[in-house]
Amino acid sequence: MKIYKTLLFIVLCSVLASCKVPKDITYMQGFENGQTETVVPPVRITVQPDDKLAIIVTSKDPELAVAFNLAIAQYRIGTGTNGSTAESKAAAYTVDPNGNIDFPLLGTLRVEGLNRHGVAELIKREIISRELVKDPVVTVEYLNAKISVLGDVRNPGDYLIERDNMTILQALSAAGDLNITGLRDNVLVVREENGKDVAYRVNLTDTKSLMQSPAYYLRQNDIVYVEPNNTRKRQATETANVFYNPSVWVSVASVLASIAVIIFR
Repeated sequence: MKIYKTLLFIVLCSVLASCKVPKDITYMQGFENGQTETVVPPVRITVQPDDKLAIIVTSKDPELAVAFNLAIAQYRIGTGTNGSTAESKAAAYTVDPNGNIDFPLLGTLRVEGLNRHGVAELIKREIISRELVKDPVVTVEYLNAKISVLGDVRNPGDYLIERDNMTILQALSAAGDLNITGLRDNVLVVREENGKDVAYRVNLTDTKSLMQSPAYYLRQNDIVYVEPNNTRKRQATETANVFYNPSVWVSVASVLASIAVIIFR
């Protein structure tokens, strides 16, 4: 009878263990209705070497602006945040290793370190100062600014930065969110700074830590990696998966309990 009670206790413990609620699943825990939290100042992404820029110049007199615009070509530029393949028809300027572009009539312009509004203002100022067009309107968009989302997410891959201030939450949303087995309290962001890769750890469950992280706002070419939890890691081998599966132990304990009942009744 004592053995039977012991086996019954094991069965109950196994069932409760398999039904327990996982910890650290909820994002921004403790962020209640009406509560405010300070967010790290947003940093607009800036132009870097090898970036492709779409630059369009328009004017009240279209004929005057034609000379500033390259022939339009179609580019396949990655995946949009809505999951669709993104294509663009635009005049593309590739930033050279020195941070410059070669712009029609204006020649070499240094654009590295400027955001897209800064590039537009630079070109507009040069056109007006040289008395080429009196009323130019310059539009600048990034064509290949992207981030990479890897690891334990639903749709890993490269995603376009479709706004100047893209947060890590928006990037993960574009990737279909984390799987239930993804670690939310230790997301890794790798960013190139001054020629070196710098690692930032982000805790999605802690509101203050998340919103004040230097990696809350992403920059082009950032890599976001979601590490799987121990359960997912164990699933790497079939044997390990069986060994750590609670339902397997419940079944084993049930069989042993049944045998004990037969033997000791």
